[in-house]
Amino acid sequence: MADEAPPNDDEPARVSLGDDLRQLIDDGRTLAEAELAWQKSRASFAGKQAGGIAALGALGAVLAVFALVALTVGLLLALTPLLTAWGATAAVAGGLLLAGLICGTLAVMRARRMMRLIANRKAER
Repeated sequence: MADEAPPNDDEPARVSLGDDLRQLIDDGRTLAEAELAWQKSRASFAGKQAGGIAALGALGAVLAVFALVALTVGLLLALTPLLTAWGATAAVAGGLLLAGLICGTLAVMRARRMMRLIANRKAER
């Protein structure tokens, strides 16, 4: 025992390839478990927030519809002295119908364009 040299702190400890592989596998497992826990926590948070987001979106949509109804009634009241009640009703209804037709036509055009793009993508594959 007197022949043994004191350990040199400057030299790295010798580790076998098997030990390195075991450590790598352990590190990979730890990383995978941490990533799974992180993703579960993100999904839980998103799930809890989704209900509130949906409720606020629905409330916003309802309030927007009420605002459009108020605008329509206001237009009717404002145009009645100028066009009579029937004329104001016809003008407001015609304007709303025209706006609806324009939106519907644009929606159909976009849907057809989307279908063409999807059909072309399938042909390329």
